[in-house]
Amino acid sequence: MTLRVVVVDDHPVFRLGMVALLRSLPSVEVVGEASGEADAVAVCERERPDVVVMDLDLGPGGSGVEATRRIVRAEAGAVLVMTMLGDDDSLFASIRAGARGYVLKGALPPDVERAVRAVAAGELLLGPEVAHRAATYLTGARTRGAVPFPELTDREREVLDLVARGHDNPAIARRLVLSAKTVRNYVYGILVKLDVPDRSQLIVRAREGGLGVDVPPS
Repeated sequence: MTLRVVVVDDHPVFRLGMVALLRSLPSVEVVGEASGEADAVAVCERERPDVVVMDLDLGPGGSGVEATRRIVRAEAGAVLVMTMLGDDDSLFASIRAGARGYVLKGALPPDVERAVRAVAAGELLLGPEVAHRAATYLTGARTRGAVPFPELTDREREVLDLVARGHDNPAIARRLVLSAKTVRNYVYGILVKLDVPDRSQLIVRAREGGLGVDVPPS
C-alpha cells in the first residue's frame, strides 16, 4: 500500500528537503505541498492524504495548530507535527488539536520514516525529545486540582490572565520574554479554543472564569 503524504512548511528549503526525503522512501508518494494554513487545509481536503507533515510556525497569520485542528475536523489526514518548537505549550496544543505525532526537525531520516508510518497506521508517536515530558505532564495532570479553562495550556492561561488585566500584546511579550508574533499567535489560539469573537469579549470571559483578578487572602 502506498502512503500518500502532504508536506506543510513555510520554509521552502526545508519543505523541498522533506519532500525529497519522503519521495526516496519505498511506498511513499508526496501528493501535495503547502506553505500556509489556508493552503494546507485546501490541499488536504482535495487530496485526502494518509499523513500530513505539519510545521507549526506558518508565517504571518498562519498557525500550524489551527491548520491541524481544521484538517482533523475535516477528516482530511492524520497530522504529524514536525517543528523546531520543543516547548510543552506547542506539544500539548498540537495534541489537543488532534495531531497524531510530534517530532523535532532535528530527527534523523530513519526516525522521520518511522514517524510517518506509525501515524499512518493510527498510532500516537512522540519523538524521544518530547515523550518524557508528555508522560510527566499526563501523570501530574491526575493530581491537579480544577483550573480555569482546562482546554488551554499553562502558557495560554498565563497569556489570558495578562490580557484580562488589560495588557496589550507588546506588554505581554515584554512580561513573558516572548516575541510579539508569538503572543499574537497565542491570543488567536485562545480566541479559537474559547470560541470568543474578539479581545473585549475575551477579557469578559476570562474575568468571569477567575483570571485577571486578584483574589484577596482569606
